[in-house]
Amino acid sequence: MKRIVLALVVMIACACGAYAQKFALVDMEYILKNIPSYEMANEQLNQLSQRWQKEVEAKFKEAETLYKNYQADMVFLTDDQKKKKEEEITAKEKEAVDLRNKYFGQDGELSKKRQSLLKPIQDDVYNAVKKVSEEKGYQVIFDRASSASIVFASPRIDVSNEVLAKLGYSK
Repeated sequence: MKRIVLALVVMIACACGAYAQKFALVDMEYILKNIPSYEMANEQLNQLSQRWQKEVEAKFKEAETLYKNYQADMVFLTDDQKKKKEEEITAKEKEAVDLRNKYFGQDGELSKKRQSLLKPIQDDVYNAVKKVSEEKGYQVIFDRASSASIVFASPRIDVSNEVLAKLGYSK
């Protein structure tokens, strides 16, 4: 009899504990798409990326042209001239690779620019989510956009519009 009562008390305590936890969802993609400064920053990054990509492609094209000219003239060149042309081609290819890494590498210019443009906006969104969480008493707020494991969630627990309102963008 004691075991049954003890088991019943434990189940009631677990049910009460689980009931007390509040959670919500946000859709970061939806939130960010509704922030004009985020869209402008993304557009600026895309234009910059395209300009740099053209510059890198031009360098590779120069190296390719040098190589084609080398192949066409190879029969007429001495060994010293061949070696000099090969070094010139290698140097041009290295220059193109270095330029690509400078712009698009892990710590490249694009990454730094993205960090400087988008980080303040993302921090503002994070702070707005935190404020909504504190005001409503949520222990956890999940991001619907980045979680592939959320198959279905009730729209009632989505607080994306409240986060947008905190940021000054009401929907």
